[in-house]
Amino acid sequence: MNENMLPPCPECSSAYTYEMGALLVCPECGHEWSPASAESAGGTEDGVIKDAVGNVLADGDTVTVIKSLKVKGHPTGIKAGTKVRNIRLVEGVAGHDIDCKIEGFGPMQLKSSVVKKA
Repeated sequence: MNENMLPPCPECSSAYTYEMGALLVCPECGHEWSPASAESAGGTEDGVIKDAVGNVLADGDTVTVIKSLKVKGHPTGIKAGTKVRNIRLVEGVAGHDIDCKIEGFGPMQLKSSVVKKA
């Protein structure tokens, strides 16, 4: 397998995976898996949305924003640590897969990679 083509870790979504013999290894969490199991698992997990640390998200969950975000048209952005209640999972545009309302900002969509389940 080409190093640039290695899939991210299925446990922690780290992009720094590497090959060790017949297995793929994640240096961040230590997870080891075979490339064949990664391909077969990819088809069964369609529709599963995970947060930045790998927790599975569901409609109605409460999440916390883990990094400050700029918001177009607003002088201030969303600060890290902001709680967002009652999320709805959607297939949004450009990877935005969470539909929500944030106090002071109104309705918007977020990426699951910038939130953590509360």
